Amino acid sequence: MSFLEEIQKRRTFGIISHPDAGKTTLTEKLLLFGGAIQEAGAVKNNKIKKGATSDFMEIERQRGISVATSVLAFIYKNKKINILDTPGHKDFAEDTFRTLTAVDSVIVVIDVAKGVEEQTEKLVEVCRMRNIPMIVFINKLDREGKDAFDLLDEVEQKLGLKVTPLSFPIGMGYDFKGIYNIWEKKLNIFSGENKQTISEGIEFDDIDSSELDEKIGENAANTLREELELVKEVYPEFNQESYLKGSLQPVFFGSALNNFGVKELLDCFIDIAPNPQSKQAEERLVDSKEDALTGFVFKIHANMDPKHRDRLAFVKIVSGIFKRNTPYLHVRNGKKIKFSSPNAFFAEKKEIVEESFPGDIVGLHDTGNFKIGDTLTEGEQLNFRGIPSFSPEHFRYVNNADPMKAKQLYKGLDQLMDEGVAQLFTLDMNGRKIIGTVGALQYEVIQYRLEHEYGAKCTYENVQVHKACWVEPQDTKNEEFKEFKRVKQRYLAKDKQGQLVFLADSAFTIQMTQQKYPSIKFHFTSEF
Repeated sequence: MSFLEEIQKRRTFGIISHPDAGKTTLTEKLLLFGGAIQEAGAVKNNKIKKGATSDFMEIERQRGISVATSVLAFIYKNKKINILDTPGHKDFAEDTFRTLTAVDSVIVVIDVAKGVEEQTEKLVEVCRMRNIPMIVFINKLDREGKDAFDLLDEVEQKLGLKVTPLSFPIGMGYDFKGIYNIWEKKLNIFSGENKQTISEGIEFDDIDSSELDEKIGENAANTLREELELVKEVYPEFNQESYLKGSLQPVFFGSALNNFGVKELLDCFIDIAPNPQSKQAEERLVDSKEDALTGFVFKIHANMDPKHRDRLAFVKIVSGIFKRNTPYLHVRNGKKIKFSSPNAFFAEKKEIVEESFPGDIVGLHDTGNFKIGDTLTEGEQLNFRGIPSFSPEHFRYVNNADPMKAKQLYKGLDQLMDEGVAQLFTLDMNGRKIIGTVGALQYEVIQYRLEHEYGAKCTYENVQVHKACWVEPQDTKNEEFKEFKRVKQRYLAKDKQGQLVFLADSAFTIQMTQQKYPSIKFHFTSEF
């Protein structure tokens, strides 16, 4: 197969939603179609003891939420599909924002009963800023929920999207009969039996035929005809170009848990979704069809396998072919590195791969060389940007609870912070360490992982910090900056990269400090 054909085969996308809308369940069912897993383990159902394929950390299994972004790949109808399953929980929003830099399109999952929730709004906003093509999947139709037209309105108003339904539900909850697939002109009748397997649709070229009444009953058939007529009048016709530009969003209905409407979503997705796209670097735009390899690290995961203590850097390949045992330039370090066992993620197995193509995600074993946002090339000086650290919202002192294990604690903190789980600030005055996170749940995850993966125990202590501001002085030698450092000494710290950070205790303090020291700039993200 030629290089261009390989690119055309690839589809790399992320699934985003509010927690509990059924994102992990949908991921599982997509894997089922790729034949990647033989039976799907429902997240809620206790009869199947395997837990969901894509949740591999212990704390995720206990709480039934996805904490880390996982990468899953499968082949379907000769297309290679890479899914990045993102955490929906708002405490892990940063991880999700970073993942969105590595996808070419997105599927947004919405719960039929709850409609559009706040986390969905935030994530969709990020996608809209970057014009990422989106498909909306309205899930859980086997439960009572909002009317289909009301939901479509809500998606348009709250998310600011322009939608066009490509499938439409027949009834809902207790009366749920099935789905009419507008995209393929097919009827799918719901039986509710086949949660673990896959059902076939019936083709209907003409919805006015009496056969429809026999299949779903006269009332349901008449309602469906009226609703489809309305859909035609109200919503624009699907246009692939508008979808790819991010200005039109197709909508599908279904029930991921009952494996219903998922195949329709997937069949349409592989037809219309974009191939690997070009990406903007600081120096220039990199086209996915270029021969020379470029890629960037968007995530680091420590201890994929607790027995080996390994760190895996996830690299999204932007252009060229990544080959095993070939030296590539690590742009920030200026060193060439080669990788003897690059991993690809195929369903639930990691495999060593000889070569990977644009759109693929490769896992590289890392002994501490990589940071999030690092670029690999064949020698060109390139930097892919757009993976900033945001100012955390929660701050706590971290204390060592076991004096014998100080070394393990510092090693553990060091590696978890490289992963981007949270940010570490060291106070200039006394060297005390402060952990800042986007959400409070992070602290539990850190404590749990320090104990189970590094054998270190820590305790937390509250600290009065409102925001972390990165400090950019106009001139480090001027008197104003020296005075600022003297007066604010107690509130100054360094982040992990050694940049100066001002830990302000309130919004008022930030305002006053800005007025008092006009030559100094304060930033809420680290990438200025």
